[in-house]
Amino acid sequence: MEGGSGKSILQFAPFQSSVDEGFWHRLSSLKLNKFGIDDSPVPITGFYAPCSHSQVSNHLTLLAESLPSDSSEESSVPGVSRGNRNRCSVPGIIYNTNTVEGFHALDKQGLLKAEAQKIWEDIQSGRALEDSSVLSRFLVISFADLKKWSFNYWFAFPALVLDPPATLVNLRPASECFSLEEAESVSAAFNEWRNSSLTADVPFFLVHIDSNSHSTIKHLKDWETSQSADDGHKLLFGFYDPCHLPNHPGWPLRNLLALICSRWDLKSVHFLCYRESRGFADLGLSLVGEALITVPPGWRDHGHVPNAVGWELNKGRKVPRIISLAKSMDPTRLAISAADLNLKLMRWRALPSLNLNSLSSLKCLLLGAGTLGCQVARTLMAWGVRNITLVDNGRVAMSNPLRQSLYTLDDCLNGGEYKATAAVNSLKKIFPAVEAEGVIMAIPMPGHPIPSQEEQSVLDDCRRLHDLIDSHDVVFLLTDTRESRWLPSLLCANTNKVLVALAITQKLKLKMLYLLIWAILALLIETGGRDWAVTSAMMLLRLLIQLQTAHWTSNALLHAQALLLLPQLLQLSS
Repeated sequence: MEGGSGKSILQFAPFQSSVDEGFWHRLSSLKLNKFGIDDSPVPITGFYAPCSHSQVSNHLTLLAESLPSDSSEESSVPGVSRGNRNRCSVPGIIYNTNTVEGFHALDKQGLLKAEAQKIWEDIQSGRALEDSSVLSRFLVISFADLKKWSFNYWFAFPALVLDPPATLVNLRPASECFSLEEAESVSAAFNEWRNSSLTADVPFFLVHIDSNSHSTIKHLKDWETSQSADDGHKLLFGFYDPCHLPNHPGWPLRNLLALICSRWDLKSVHFLCYRESRGFADLGLSLVGEALITVPPGWRDHGHVPNAVGWELNKGRKVPRIISLAKSMDPTRLAISAADLNLKLMRWRALPSLNLNSLSSLKCLLLGAGTLGCQVARTLMAWGVRNITLVDNGRVAMSNPLRQSLYTLDDCLNGGEYKATAAVNSLKKIFPAVEAEGVIMAIPMPGHPIPSQEEQSVLDDCRRLHDLIDSHDVVFLLTDTRESRWLPSLLCANTNKVLVALAITQKLKLKMLYLLIWAILALLIETGGRDWAVTSAMMLLRLLIQLQTAHWTSNALLHAQALLLLPQLLQLSS
């Protein structure tokens, strides 16, 4: 279906459903603690919002609050707060059967027709003009197998059928249909409508543009007064469109056309599919179209109910969906699912290119488990990183828990737990699925004398640090001294690892030192293997200690000391 002047049958993009795990948990609790064997239909509330991305449609979503609470005395419509711009509430009903046989035996066509009749009655009575959300009424049938924690379910979004069907005259981006003044006024009017708690979640409305290009968004019930305005005005029927497709309006338009056809007997309808980007009206993504409609025979007959369609397809087939929560019902699995869901929501709505699998498989090494280390570890977990290793040889002091979020007073008792161990234990309590390891190790530093009896131990620490860096993908350098950052920087360059350093001071001198390290590293790689490189790094560390690198006072001295080091390294490699 192309935009332009060619006429064709108006086609609509079907609604898509999405069910949060919290909904199934609430339904299971209600079934066990309240409903028992009573399989009477239960009123529920669904939520959707206008499309907010050019490549992703929004879904009608069921959340835990879509159902009545466990404490309700009787089944009633869930209490849902209104005015949320990102959650337009829509009334629905769920039939939850006691057996899978009962689920398959439900009269699906009869249930669909019953909901369609409610929509038709709301149109005829005028209720749809007062509360337009009833035009998107929906239906769910389900069976909850609480032994296996699996759920069979099927959504229906009843749409009254126009026969003959509506004809599309044209459909174009809204930005091509308005003048510059009109576009600015329409955008401003929509932003005002969406920011008001009284209208933010009203899904159907009128767009009125007067002869002076001034735009106003109005309720459907104001059609008569708007229609009688001056001859130079434009009047469009608008709705929040969850669909992102550029050539098709979304499913809610179907019942809006039925309302227009039944209430006002219009032959030509100008409509606006409202879509937005980053919380503001996007006229490039929104669509404006014109459709020709005819009142179907029999619609004026008393007691007549139009035919309806609307059962959701599952991968192109008319079959129900099945979801198993057996694994996620374990607290650890549930925590994983909840954490992943947050990231997936960000990907769907804001970052479609975000590769969550890469984040979850990333191995991060954190050198330092102090204030920075604690916060970085928690933030990495929030972004989906599951493999974290912390290196620190300090113990938790009484002053630490106030600033370092992974420690408590219990970690300070009896001399204090090692920070690496306490931090890992805390991470696993926060998120049991994290693969965290604590390494108690001091990082060898220039400027710190090494007794001869400890040289082998320090050399072993150098090798161990090298192995840790080599086995991780990203290294976070979170120590609080320049000297402690020197050796990890050298080893990261040797292994070609990503290094993220925080709390750097005396940037110029440190940068000079890093350049020196990289120059020496190039020599090490060319003249020896891995073991020799580690040994040479240890020798370099001792040389720097002798030169008292912690007391460098000028760049000139730094260059001079660098020149002194190179011949000694060359002699080592020969």
